[in-house]
Amino acid sequence: MNIEEYISSGILEAYALNELSAKEMREVEAVMARYPEVKAELNAIEKAFEDMAMATQVAPKPEMKKAILDKIDEQTAPSAEQPTTRQDTPKVVSLPASQGWKYAVAASLVLALVSGYLAIDYRSKWKSSSQAYAQLLASNSQMAEQYNQVNQKLDQLETDFGILSNPNFRRIGMAGTDNAKEAYADVYWNETTEELYLNIVNLQELAADKQYQLWAIVDGQPVDAGVFDWNAEGLVKMKRIAQSAAFAVTVEPKGGSESPSLETMQVLGNVKKS
Repeated sequence: MNIEEYISSGILEAYALNELSAKEMREVEAVMARYPEVKAELNAIEKAFEDMAMATQVAPKPEMKKAILDKIDEQTAPSAEQPTTRQDTPKVVSLPASQGWKYAVAASLVLALVSGYLAIDYRSKWKSSSQAYAQLLASNSQMAEQYNQVNQKLDQLETDFGILSNPNFRRIGMAGTDNAKEAYADVYWNETTEELYLNIVNLQELAADKQYQLWAIVDGQPVDAGVFDWNAEGLVKMKRIAQSAAFAVTVEPKGGSESPSLETMQVLGNVKKS
């Protein structure tokens, strides 16, 4: 038997709260008799329950004591009819029940009632606390995820702003062709570092098996500058380009092509000489 799994299963808590069947109770007792560590764990659980019950104890209502004492008086009051006795038998004088005994019985009954109430009340609070804790963990996890997303967006905006405000980056506007007259996009190119970024202004949605591809025109020949999706946000980092006379975007199969499909060209922009 795996003792750790048995202890963590919750069966000892159920035993302490008397929620098991008679058969299950006997099985737990048999395990405790065989494994002292299980018995020790049960003792710890019962002690914890007792400590929590004492910390949250609620005094019984004053009328409860009176009701219990009235019930005891009814059961201990002498009968109106006295049994007949033989003359040669000495009478046994019945002494009235002592008040101390009454209060001892009353205290026992009150303790039993209060203990039962506290056990139920504690279990209810324990369930409510567990549910609240689970909800709190879920809420914290969601907040942490949202916080990370916001931080990522802020980092992206900071990076984009640094590029847009950097005078070493040239902006080359690419206007729509006859294939897509409303299309427009920009590239930001640093000729010194060869860094290249794309900014989508207006490009139409593509099928799932298609992607846009950026091209640099170098000595009259198209050079692949990378592929991107139609819904990319912010500045999209593309491949490094050392020199270019123009930039263009075409529609290609997903993953890109080795040479552009010129009939699908969407935007085109020439690089003005400095």
